[in-house]
Amino acid sequence: MCGIAGIITNGQVGAADKVAVLAMNQSLQRRGPDGEGTYFRENVGLAMRRLSIIDLAGGWQPLYNEDQSVALVANGEIYNYIELREHLASRGHSFRTKSDCELPAHLYEEYGLDFVHHMRGMFAFALWDTAKKRLVLVRDRMGEKPLFIHQHTGQDGSKQILFASEMKSLLSSGLVPFELEPTSVDEMMHYNWVHDPKTMVKGVRKLEAGHMLVIDTDPWNVKDICYWRMEDAPPIEADPAKTIRAVLDDVSKLIIRSDVPVGVTLSGGIDSSTIACLSATKYPGQMHAFSVGYAGKPVQDERDLARSLAKRLHMPFHEAEIHPEEMAAFFPQVCLLQDDPIADIGGYAYYVINKLAREHNVPVLLMGQGGDELFWGYPWLRRALNESQYKAAHGRTRRTPLRELLLPQNTNRSSLIELAFRMGGALHGWRPLSLPFNNDPDRLVFYDIFDSWQMGEWGRNHLYTDEFRTKLSGFDAAWPHILPGNKQSVEVTLTALMCKGYLLEQGLNQGDRLSMAHSVECRLPLIDYKLVEAVVGLRKVHKGDEHLGLKAWLRMAVEDIVPSEIFTRPKRGLNPPVTLWTQSLRDLYGADLRNGYLVENGVLSHQAAARLTEPTSRLTAWNDLFFKALTLEMWARSMDEIATQAARVQAAAHSRVA
Repeated sequence: MCGIAGIITNGQVGAADKVAVLAMNQSLQRRGPDGEGTYFRENVGLAMRRLSIIDLAGGWQPLYNEDQSVALVANGEIYNYIELREHLASRGHSFRTKSDCELPAHLYEEYGLDFVHHMRGMFAFALWDTAKKRLVLVRDRMGEKPLFIHQHTGQDGSKQILFASEMKSLLSSGLVPFELEPTSVDEMMHYNWVHDPKTMVKGVRKLEAGHMLVIDTDPWNVKDICYWRMEDAPPIEADPAKTIRAVLDDVSKLIIRSDVPVGVTLSGGIDSSTIACLSATKYPGQMHAFSVGYAGKPVQDERDLARSLAKRLHMPFHEAEIHPEEMAAFFPQVCLLQDDPIADIGGYAYYVINKLAREHNVPVLLMGQGGDELFWGYPWLRRALNESQYKAAHGRTRRTPLRELLLPQNTNRSSLIELAFRMGGALHGWRPLSLPFNNDPDRLVFYDIFDSWQMGEWGRNHLYTDEFRTKLSGFDAAWPHILPGNKQSVEVTLTALMCKGYLLEQGLNQGDRLSMAHSVECRLPLIDYKLVEAVVGLRKVHKGDEHLGLKAWLRMAVEDIVPSEIFTRPKRGLNPPVTLWTQSLRDLYGADLRNGYLVENGVLSHQAAARLTEPTSRLTAWNDLFFKALTLEMWARSMDEIATQAARVQAAAHSRVA
């Protein structure tokens, strides 16, 4: 696990360019505290920071093939590296190290651009082919490891591409100006995040999950290749529970491979409990469990449930308790460490749990992200599926009967809260009681069914300055689920949208950045690509699994090893007491938002900024929009400062060269 950065040009990498690459690499120190490596040639500069997980003594990068015609810097883990090493050795390859990350160089030598299909894991790497003067940038199938890209013209008129594992790193080059992308601001206000390949910074994009960027320097040519999509998984006509269990057993053996201790996060829910139960019997040492709770032990606190399972599995259990004032004081730093502006008020819990793991000398942590997105774990997603199916059949959205809107299906806490939001939204004007009428055949009913999206839509006419609003002309925040010519089944399409949106942009991005903030490697067994392909392939044949109950296929697959009482608990995860935390943030940072970066740069109007910081009911849109705006405010301040300081350093470097 590492961080990578670099530059590729059709000119020559000069002294100032080297300064930029080294500055980017230095900013990645949290991702790799154990050492660094660099590689500079005429057209390319590569750099990396290392977190030692496998082959602690020998896996130093850059890594090479036998004749060093292929050089590689990599971030991530290749879980099937033992099997790949045996395969490549049988084909005559020899190795300098025992590192898993050496293998892509040999795979590329053997298979060319098809090499990526042989790897199972999480990765983002840069591979330089000296013979072809070609750089290959690759991101793993589900997007666990990030890669930011900026293309510009160098001082000498050459074409250049910078890349890095984090936005902070890219801005640290001094070559990337910081300016907010208006459509991304509006998108975040709808979703809490920005969808790949877009970012919040003008001129910066992400390499999409399952893509590779092939850059030839002579002549200059840049080609973006999609090498994998979950929607393309072949149909599987087999027993869902048995098929899923077989893949889970397989990946749980691979994902615990490590030369350092491995632990597991426990929330008390189905996903983390499944990971703990699967891995506990296979891990060769003693696996430790980690959990967080909240001061006063509100209903969201599940430490008792997590502790009970850890005891049953004979795992030492470690816990931390979060206080609102502690979270609020550290909030600006969390916004910076998230690297993307992600408006998830539970993000601090991920930060704390990774800090807890590092304090107990456990630098690899298994987490349960992905189960909800793959197995219909969210009630609103099942509703979106039903509404999209109706629209596909009738050519328009359904006009929901009033009795259905006002009478919850059951009287549990979450249903009553949803009912309150429906009524409050209608009363305060941010949510129609029924779905907005829409007969666009290419637009699925998806995240626009969710409260946060509808609050953002309302906020478009209440937050921004007139000048900023004109920059949004023609932009539709629903663009991720407007799919012209889409022929996939609705079930498969919504599964893919959920994984490419909520899972990737909120869950995976935070899992990566907030674990790396403590130099901890986060591993996610439930999004292993073979498991994803199995679920999608089964869903193409076995229709209607969303009607079988919450996470039915996953439950059936692991019911013999996961305690039955875990399946009957309401879903909570690591969700904090939202109202209390929001008020703590408003009390501490209200003035910063009223007189901050977003107001000064003409994004928020003065009136909106003042209204956002006033105490209000959760049934209005202002609470939700306040947290989104505050997240963006703190993030933008930090990123602007990084870019400004780096530009000064870069200007000085150019002056010295001149």
